[in-house]
Amino acid sequence: MERPNAWKTYDQTQLDALETISRKYRDYLDNGKTERECVAETIAIAQANGYTDLADAIKTGTPLQPGAKVYVNCMDKAIMLFHLGKAPLTEGINIVGAHIDSPRIDIKQNPFYEDADFALADTHYYGGIKKYQWVARALALHGVVAKKDGTLVNIVIGENAEDPVVGISDLLIHLSGEQMGKKASEVITGEGLDVTLAGRPLEGEEKEPVKAMLLSILKDKYGIEEEDMISAEIEVVPADKCRDYGLDRSMLLGYGHDDRVCSFAALEAILSLPGIPDSTCCCLLADKEEIGSVGATGMRAHYFENAMAELLALTTPVYSELNLRRALAACRMLSCDVSAGFDPLYASAFEKKNAAMLGRGVCYNKFTGSRGKSGSNDANAEFIGRLRKIMDDNGICWQTAELGKVDVGGGGTIAYICALYGMEVIDSGVPVLSMHAPLEIISKADLYEAVKAYGAFMKQA
Repeated sequence: MERPNAWKTYDQTQLDALETISRKYRDYLDNGKTERECVAETIAIAQANGYTDLADAIKTGTPLQPGAKVYVNCMDKAIMLFHLGKAPLTEGINIVGAHIDSPRIDIKQNPFYEDADFALADTHYYGGIKKYQWVARALALHGVVAKKDGTLVNIVIGENAEDPVVGISDLLIHLSGEQMGKKASEVITGEGLDVTLAGRPLEGEEKEPVKAMLLSILKDKYGIEEEDMISAEIEVVPADKCRDYGLDRSMLLGYGHDDRVCSFAALEAILSLPGIPDSTCCCLLADKEEIGSVGATGMRAHYFENAMAELLALTTPVYSELNLRRALAACRMLSCDVSAGFDPLYASAFEKKNAAMLGRGVCYNKFTGSRGKSGSNDANAEFIGRLRKIMDDNGICWQTAELGKVDVGGGGTIAYICALYGMEVIDSGVPVLSMHAPLEIISKADLYEAVKAYGAFMKQA
């Protein structure tokens, strides 16, 4: 049952649409390298398309009618968009959910120190990374500093062509005999991921003059004191822009495809809906998936359930807890996260006929988890059968996938968390090469098919 290559199905009109989507996605990816930036970018796009803040309707008690478009901002780090449909919420809604956090390196709360005439910052990596991939490359600083008076200072350093960049040094090959003999997981340690920030002493300073130079720059340019780092969230990410990959420009190379490619496709899908869809639709973009969906902005928190309760209160004459439970259980969801694309250079890690292939369309994973499906949501056959019909009726290129050979490894998504409500959920996504590396690779065709697939699901599930 080999699936066809999507590129073979396109005419010129479709190729033009594919390139338009790819250009929009490149901008979305470059403008949203952190979850905060991604939320800000999504809100701007949503407001431009007629969405309003649900919090405003809650404050005024304004009833919501079919066709209403609202968003919920969760601490500037997760966001949900709802487009209300004709059917009552108790009949369930169509959800396309993804996550907007990506593996990275975080600056610690007490980070700065001087050593050998360098000013450096201690870090803690976030999510599953191969630490050696993050050294000897240009890195940028993104984030916010919350001052005691409540003001927020936004930090973006290293993205403009004239900006300086920072980085993590590596040991020269001439002296790295011992290092080269270590396991890959030990070549660079977590405590060895310190970022070099400055190398020039501040004139007139005798004690830690290079650190003093760093602090003077932060003070003069951003009004930040060293103590302000206690309440800062500064992320270290690749300074690279998303670029066409391959001489045929068929792919995209960039930071954060996992999982902003699915987030973008979900956003495009909900924006494509008619004035009043048959069922209410939701684009759900969560935080903290890479570290277990924990915390107030991770999917384990109850913000989706709370938003559904608020929507019920504003769309029905009488709110009841039973109706909320009925609504949650009746939902249909695509839990959208990237899948491991088959890589011919590492073929031994895959079972080829059940692997996702770049260029063959959006993929569906009946199950994820590790080895014996541990930690997995295993979608029911009836739901998959209905999905097959939606995909085929809309001429969408799609494939099935699993995350590598059974005993090689595995991974999870937010699917099992949402399935706790009793709703129907399946994992869906875009195949990726070099997943969790600083720069990942996707096919433009798979992005295009994902946008179409998620739109069709919202309209017809």
